[in-house]
Amino acid sequence: QVHLVESGGDSVPAGGSLRLSCVRSGFTSSSVCLAWFRQAPGKEREGVATIYTHTGNTHYADSVKGRFTISEDTAKNTLYLQMNSLKPEDQTMYYCAAGPGIACITDRRPEKFRHWGQGTQVTVSS
Repeated sequence: QVHLVESGGDSVPAGGSLRLSCVRSGFTSSSVCLAWFRQAPGKEREGVATIYTHTGNTHYADSVKGRFTISEDTAKNTLYLQMNSLKPEDQTMYYCAAGPGIACITDRRPEKFRHWGQGTQVTVSS
């Protein structure tokens, strides 16, 4: 059974940094698309970043390019999201997700990701 467990959410001032972690277990394939999404109350879930485990290729939403970095420690089965220069508009719940590798190539919509963590809250004070 696949499990994803996020941690690292916290409250930081604008301009600060946080690193989110997501420990994954139960995967049988080494070729998956791992992603970070975020969702504010009343809004649609937004893709933040993806990483394709087979190639290491990454993709970022325009709103976070140059500030956020997605990475994976395969030895620890842990996905990370390093968030720098945080802005008040980055404040929301963040979720890690896993889906088939094709999701990283052709379609990064949330519905393409079958497995989700419970979320971790990021608060940014101005």
